[in-house]
Amino acid sequence: MQKRYLSVWFKFLLPNHLAVSRPELKESPLVITVQERGRQLVKYCNAPALLQGIRLGMTVADAKALIPAIILEGYREGSEQLVLKELGEWCIRFSPIVAVDGTDGLLIDLTGCSHLWKGEIPYLRDLLDRLKAKGYQVRGAITDTIGSAWAIARFGKEKAIIPIREQYRFLLSLPPAALRLDILIVQRLHKLGMHRIENFIDLPCSVLRRRFGEALLLRIAQALGNANEFIEPISAPEPYTERLPCLEPIRTAKGIELAISQLLESLCIRLYGEGMGLRQAVLKCYRVDGQVVKVSIGTHKPSHHTGHLRKLLEMRIARIEPALGIELFVLEASGIEAVEVSQQAIWANSSEKDEVMVTELMDRIALRVGKNAIQRYLPQEHYWPERSVKAVSNLDEQASIPWSADRPRPTHLLACPEPIRVTAPVPDYPPILFIHKGQKHAIKKADGPERIEREWWLDTGEHRDYYTVEDDAGRRYWLFRLGHYQGQQDQWFLHGFFA
Repeated sequence: MQKRYLSVWFKFLLPNHLAVSRPELKESPLVITVQERGRQLVKYCNAPALLQGIRLGMTVADAKALIPAIILEGYREGSEQLVLKELGEWCIRFSPIVAVDGTDGLLIDLTGCSHLWKGEIPYLRDLLDRLKAKGYQVRGAITDTIGSAWAIARFGKEKAIIPIREQYRFLLSLPPAALRLDILIVQRLHKLGMHRIENFIDLPCSVLRRRFGEALLLRIAQALGNANEFIEPISAPEPYTERLPCLEPIRTAKGIELAISQLLESLCIRLYGEGMGLRQAVLKCYRVDGQVVKVSIGTHKPSHHTGHLRKLLEMRIARIEPALGIELFVLEASGIEAVEVSQQAIWANSSEKDEVMVTELMDRIALRVGKNAIQRYLPQEHYWPERSVKAVSNLDEQASIPWSADRPRPTHLLACPEPIRVTAPVPDYPPILFIHKGQKHAIKKADGPERIEREWWLDTGEHRDYYTVEDDAGRRYWLFRLGHYQGQQDQWFLHGFFA
C-alpha cells in the first residue's frame, strides 16, 4: 500500500493556544516575548499583530512603539512541545500514528485510514475544520512523503491533496526553504539566483554536492521519496482506570469499602507519580445479574489524597445496591488536572494546610447537598450590577481586579430584579414605603441615590437610580428606580438584600 502523510502546520500555535482559554485575546494584537542577551524580543505574535507590522525577532520596545496597546505574554521554555503533544493525542482519533513535527506542526501517517472518511478530501476537511473550531489557524497537505507534505503545507495551497507520485510537479514552484534547508544554504541559493526549487532540482548531483554539500541532496531525496524518513509517533494516553475483579461476589458495605480502598490506592499512586490530581471520578459496580451501578464524585481542586477521596466515595456507598453480589469494580477518573505542589517550611504558618482542609470540606458538602450549593464569585470590570461579578468553580482562579470597597453592595444580589410598589414623597428622594410580594415595608433609614448608567457598548436602555434602605424591622434592601422620575409611571425594583 502506498504510504500517505499529512502535515499540519500551526502558523500561530502559542498565540492561538492562549486565546483558547482567554477569548478576549483573539482579536487583540498579542506577542509572546523572550529574554535574549539582555533584550526583550518578540518570539511569536498573532495574526492581528502581524497585520499591524509586528515581526518576529524585533524588540518589544519597537513593538510597543508600533502598537502602544499591544498585549505582552512571557514565553515558557518547551511550551510548544506540550501544546503539540496535547493536540497530537487529540489527533490519534484520525490515525494511530501521529508525531510532533518541530515546534509548529504535527505529522500524521494516514495510510489505510482515509477510507473511513470516504476519501482524503473529507478526511482533511474534517481534521482541519475541527482544529479551526478549537481556535487554531491551520494549514495541511497530504502527499506520499514527509518532506513534500511539510513543504506544501507551509508554502503551498491551504488544503492541498497531492495525487500519488505527483509531488515533484508541485514542489517546483516552491522556494528553497520548503525543503527544510539550513538558512545558510538557502541564502547561498538565493545569491546564485535560485529562488525556486525548479531552478536547481534537476542539476547533476555532483554539482549540488560540491556547492552545497550532502544536506541539500538528502532533503531533495526525502521530498521525492528516494530516501527513507521515519517518524516517532506519540503514544496514546493510557486512561486513568483501575479494575478489581472479585473471586466471590461482594454483597456487604464493608466489602465495597475494601474494594474502594484498593482501587483508590492504585489510582492515587499513579496520579502522584505523574503530578496529577483527580477532579471527577466514576465508580462502576458490575453485578452478577448483569446490571451496572454507577456513583460519581467531584472535587473543587485536583487531589491525589487517598484518604480524602476514599471518604467521598464512602459517602456514596448507601446508593450502591449489590443485590446478588458485585463481581467487578471499575474506577474511572474522568477529570484529571495538574497538581501544583509547593514546598512548605516546618516553621511557616499553616495557611496552605488550612486551605487543603477547607477544600476537602467543600467537597464533602457539595457531595451531600449538590455541587451548585457552594458558589464562589470574582469581581468583573463592569459597572452594571448583573455583570459586576462572575461565578467560578476553579478555586485557583484569581481576581483580575480588586473588589470595590467604596460602594456598598448587597450580599445577596437577585439574578432578576423584582418589581415593587413604592410611596415616594418627591423626585430623587428615597421611598418611605414599598410593597414586595404583598408585604409592606416602612422605611426608617435610606441612602442614595447612586446612579448607574448602562454600558452603552453592550446594551441599550435607561439608567438606574439605586437606594440602600432599612425597614422598621432592621432589614436592609437595595432598591432602584428605572429611568428618570415620571410620577405615577415610575418603575421601581428590588435588586438585593444586605446582611
